[in-house]
Amino acid sequence: MDARLNYFDSPTAGKALKHFMSAGKALKESPLSATTQELVALRVSQINGCAVCTDMHTKEAAAAGETAVRLHLVAAWREATVFTEAERVALELAEQGTRVADAADGVSDEVWARAAQHYDENQLTALVILVSFMNTVTRLNIITRQPAGDYEVGQFH
Repeated sequence: MDARLNYFDSPTAGKALKHFMSAGKALKESPLSATTQELVALRVSQINGCAVCTDMHTKEAAAAGETAVRLHLVAAWREATVFTEAERVALELAEQGTRVADAADGVSDEVWARAAQHYDENQLTALVILVSFMNTVTRLNIITRQPAGDYEVGQFH
């Protein structure tokens, strides 16, 4: 399968995507744990059906030491016992923030209050930006049908 657009050959994409890369780097350096970031990025990617991002974040999480069991259970995190309460609320916030049309009001006050019990303001800020960032990136990849499977750990760092 070939992508509809090659972002690496496009001067417009090059200019715009360098800002996305900077945003991604800032998120990696945020106080939100790398584990939580990868789990949230993976869940948003799964919900949106972005194969490229699912490929990337599964491999990055595994390289960082995440277990196969936890990675396989991200899609069914509600029934899984392998996630901490903090991770569970981050995944729920990610789902509500991604499925805004389904959730009507977006992230509920209940989920926000539970997230605030586990994350400080800087971490919550990073979590919100990460969910928004991943929703943007997944849509870029879905619209242009970017193929997946060839991602190598650290490829975009």
